Amino acid sequence: MTMTGTKTTGTNTGITGILLAGGQGRRMGGVDKGLQLLRGKPMAQWVIERFAPQVDELLINANQNIGQYRSLGYRVIPDAIGGFAGPLAGLHRGLGEAAHPLVVTAPCDSPFLPLDLVAQLKAVLDAHHAELAVAKTGDQPHPVFSLCRTSVLPDLTAFLESGGRKIDWWYSKLKVVEVPFADEAAFRNINTREELTANG
Repeated sequence: MTMTGTKTTGTNTGITGILLAGGQGRRMGGVDKGLQLLRGKPMAQWVIERFAPQVDELLINANQNIGQYRSLGYRVIPDAIGGFAGPLAGLHRGLGEAAHPLVVTAPCDSPFLPLDLVAQLKAVLDAHHAELAVAKTGDQPHPVFSLCRTSVLPDLTAFLESGGRKIDWWYSKLKVVEVPFADEAAFRNINTREELTANG
């Protein structure tokens, strides 16, 4: 299959994936986390290798080092809202650019994400006719691993324009379902240089 700037996998799931790499990496000393090497490859590449096969289109949300992210083979979309406004800003831009009616997000610092993440989220979203499905392990929701309908874009835009930034505050107004996953380690993220070294 031919790779385009966004990548079509042919899974016919009707889902756009957004790799969230728009942060400033404060806990890692202000470096771009997604480009830090883990076992010889940028961390974002590890995430892409697990995430891209689960979606029909993949976009990378990044606000710096655009060329380096583009070299990973996918279209790069910076936030439409300035000031490194967080993962919701990445989702916001992705919802506006997505070629499909469903959008799923994953952060660039979670190289162990489940290979069935999207399938599980979509099954529960569809079963409950929900607007947004969020991954959960035990009592801990993981809002940056979520699947939502593009129809939530106007609500998200209004929330961001009002100054809102916290994901759970935003989606508390939507019809949300939490999707249990058994493997907590699959959602582990690498936030510090120490964690990067420990997983190297």
